[in-house]
Amino acid sequence: MKAATQQISASECLLRMYDEQHEIEDYQKGVPRWCTGCGDNAILTAVQRLCRDEKLLPEKTVFVSGIGCSSRLPHYMNTYGFHGIHGRALPVAEGVKLARPELSVFVNTGDGDCCSIGAAHWIHAVRYNMDLTMMLHDNQIYGLTKMQASPTSPIGTKSNTTPRGSYLEALNPLTVTLGVSNVSFVAQVVDWIPEVLYQVISAAYHHKGFSFIRIIQRCPEWLPKLMDPWLHDPQRVLLLHHDDGLEIPSSLAKVYTRMEEHDPSDMNRAREIASLVDPIPVGILYRDETVPCYEDVRHDSRLRTTGLVRSGLEAEFDKFTVWPEGAENAG
Repeated sequence: MKAATQQISASECLLRMYDEQHEIEDYQKGVPRWCTGCGDNAILTAVQRLCRDEKLLPEKTVFVSGIGCSSRLPHYMNTYGFHGIHGRALPVAEGVKLARPELSVFVNTGDGDCCSIGAAHWIHAVRYNMDLTMMLHDNQIYGLTKMQASPTSPIGTKSNTTPRGSYLEALNPLTVTLGVSNVSFVAQVVDWIPEVLYQVISAAYHHKGFSFIRIIQRCPEWLPKLMDPWLHDPQRVLLLHHDDGLEIPSSLAKVYTRMEEHDPSDMNRAREIASLVDPIPVGILYRDETVPCYEDVRHDSRLRTTGLVRSGLEAEFDKFTVWPEGAENAG
């Protein structure tokens, strides 16, 4: 029997590719090696759910990370990924976005990876305001290297590097980010409220600019009791809601009754909220859609063809060429 064939036009083929559906399993890769109860598992689930709901094509999506427990996330995403060196996730991600601005680029980093060795890149990434979604996994301890104090460890934290307790007040990633020029999106969430975790990551993805999300997560191995007071007492969590921010589901509002209507365009109030430690503020603190993106300012819309790249390199090399006497300067 002759098999039936169906011919479709090139445009219809492209439309089918554009409307391609993916299930959440299509974004899963390998078995996560994080500890049972680690907050990284909740973050991974939220990210995979976002990819499914936004119909992100795996070949058009990139996850970039540095070094640490958090930075293993690209290994578990069936997309493009780049596992960089310690503290250098942001410059890699910025390079990807400059070269391929059409890609969806996410950055996963930890409190040590970002706030210590990568602090300079973090500050300037805020200034550049490139269209990236950055998730700071903050468990307030170095987990991968077995319990050393990090920049965000609370004062008095006993660790392998601070056996008598850390001497310095913890660095606050929110207040630091809100103090940098060109800041355009700042939010904070906790791993044990998955509904809000997903909402904030989704809002950050849709924001045109550099979206900074601090995710307070639990480390069951090295600081198993650190977040228990906030986990077991909903009154110690302050939910931020607004028409231009988050909508709190009624089921969640029954549990977390401590709420504040906060306008994300109010920088002064955002900085006040960012300074709170108890209760923990959860939601979108600040958003400004008018800040220009660096890649839009710099990108000249020309295709980076092989010829264009070569001519650009040769023009730069010619600046340093020592020409023989009498030879015509080709530059």
